[in-house]
Order: sequence, then structure tokens, then C-alpha cells
Amino acid sequence: MLDVTVIEDPEAAAVSLDPIRARLLAELAAGPASAAMLAGKVGLPRQKVNYHLKALEKHGLVELAGERRKGNVTERLMRATAASYVISPLALAAVQPDPDRFRDQLSARWLLALGARLVRDVGSLITGAAKARKRLATYALDGEVTFATAADRAAFVQELTAGVSALLRKYDAPDAEGGRGHRIVVAVHPTVKATVKATVEPENPTAPELDQ
Repeated sequence: MLDVTVIEDPEAAAVSLDPIRARLLAELAAGPASAAMLAGKVGLPRQKVNYHLKALEKHGLVELAGERRKGNVTERLMRATAASYVISPLALAAVQPDPDRFRDQLSARWLLALGARLVRDVGSLITGAAKARKRLATYALDGEVTFATAADRAAFVQELTAGVSALLRKYDAPDAEGGRGHRIVVAVHPTVKATVKATVEPENPTAPELDQ
């Protein structure tokens, strides 16, 4: 099972967003189960669960893990193909964000468009590498910092911009034979405070809190 996989097909995205099917994916991410086993957990008849499982299987979101005999019946044990899923902007290709339409380094919406492009591009690269059975070379850096003042944050951004820009100038070789282009994305945004999830989530959960 993959830790995370990307959904690029619009129909697969629609299937995964159905609340019941999303619940089944979550159950199957924890381990293989049959329709009968899942029926009691999600409160649906086995036949209805089977219907949803077939839809998930059709789009590659679940797969057969094995079979077992139970009386005169052979049960199919299904499992999720990944522990979690990310829907690529390609699933909404006609209206996907395009950060090249405008550039505003201080705009949260431009940052969101950059993030969407990152999901799209890396998702496509993962799909291509899997088909070619090749390893995909990537790197990511994640960290947190607490700024004492807004002025410190502004100074940090200036130094970060100068440092990264210097590295880009130093290593950029657009005319190198056999060179391969790489995209660099650096983001700074307020930390989102994690909220404690109850055993049964409310129908209208409150939005996550933001650090000021």
C-alpha cells in the first residue's frame, strides 16, 4: 500500500468524494476487509457495500487483497491502494489554478495557486515514474519558525529571497547539455493549529484556527 497517491481522473475524484465511499476507503486503509465486514461498520446492507466497492475498484482506489471461504460463500477481501489520497487539479482541468496569470508574492491566493500546481506537477511525475518503473528524484524541506514581530518576519522573507535567488543564479545552467529543469517553490505562511478530533465528528466542524 502506498502512503499517499494522487487522483487525476475526474470520475475517480467524484467517486472518492462520496461520503460513504470515503468512509470505506478509510476503513480499508486500516486493513483488508470484506463487504460483510464493512457492512456493520458503515451501517449499510452488504449488497450496497458491494456496489460501492465495485465503483472504487473500477477506478483503482481499492484492490483485491485475497479471498476466503465462509460457509458456502467465497468472500473477496478488499484493501485500499493507498493510506491517503490527494485530488490533483487535473481533475478540474478547465478551472485549475494558474499561478502564471499573475504574480504576487504577498498574496495568499497566489500561494494557493502555487500549491495546486505543485500537487498537479508532482502527481503527474509520480504517475509517469510509476508507469516507467523509474525512481523519481525529489526533495522537500519542512519546518516552523516563530517570529517575535512582524518586522522580523519581513526581514526573514528578505533574507530568504536573497539567499534562494543567489542559489538560483549560481546553479542555473539553462544551456547545459543533458541538463534537466527543476522548479523551486518556497512558502511562508502562518501555522495552522491542529484541532482535536472527537470520536464522532460534528456535521459542521469549526474551521481550523490560525496563529496570529
